[in-house]
Amino acid sequence: MTLEELVREVPELEEYTRYMPEELWQRCSVRVYPPGTIIHQKDYKLEYFGLIAKGEHRVINEFQNGNVYMIEKNEPIDFVGEVTILAGMEKTSVTIETLTETTVAFFSRKDFEDWISKDIHFLRLVAHKVACKLYRSSYNRGARLFYPPHFILLDYILKAAAAMDIEKNHEIILPKTRQALYEECGITVKTINRTVKKLKDEGLISLRKGKISITSDQYRKAQKVIHHYVNYEDWTPTC
Repeated sequence: MTLEELVREVPELEEYTRYMPEELWQRCSVRVYPPGTIIHQKDYKLEYFGLIAKGEHRVINEFQNGNVYMIEKNEPIDFVGEVTILAGMEKTSVTIETLTETTVAFFSRKDFEDWISKDIHFLRLVAHKVACKLYRSSYNRGARLFYPPHFILLDYILKAAAAMDIEKNHEIILPKTRQALYEECGITVKTINRTVKKLKDEGLISLRKGKISITSDQYRKAQKVIHHYVNYEDWTPTC
């Protein structure tokens, strides 16, 4: 697949490639990855920039002791390697793993650096995306240090329920394993199990074949429990 064909399939890409230097149309390579593929590995020398056109992915931080921490989950349009390049660093700081089939347009690092030096429109789009990620990170930084597991997990469940349109669907089932919750919330599996039991005993959640579920009535009850920390009526992801 060529970049021209990809832009026809994903019209939103036109805004990003509108003023791209002409020679880059021929130097770009498009790749499609199945779910569960590592497309960007922490601590590797970065020699490319990626424009994610299709598919969801997660950004994780892997540590030498074997622990994995999920920083964020993103949807297209997104980028690969932009933070490392803009920071002027040689090696990557995070790992990116696909969650669904993902299509990425790759450019060499030098081509990307030349591109943003010539195309202020594209540079603004990249800067906006980076700023949104930094804003989300800054807004939530410290929660895992100062809030109890009861709050952290309930906060996660309520945000997931809002994103899955709980009021319309009346009940949602969180399609997450305990291991996935550990990686995303930063709480040990043992603590998650204890917290799930506590939330269930309080009538704030239910279990469906081992998965966490929450009804619209439970959702509203949980909002009242947690409203001193987060106002979910105003919670809408914008970046």
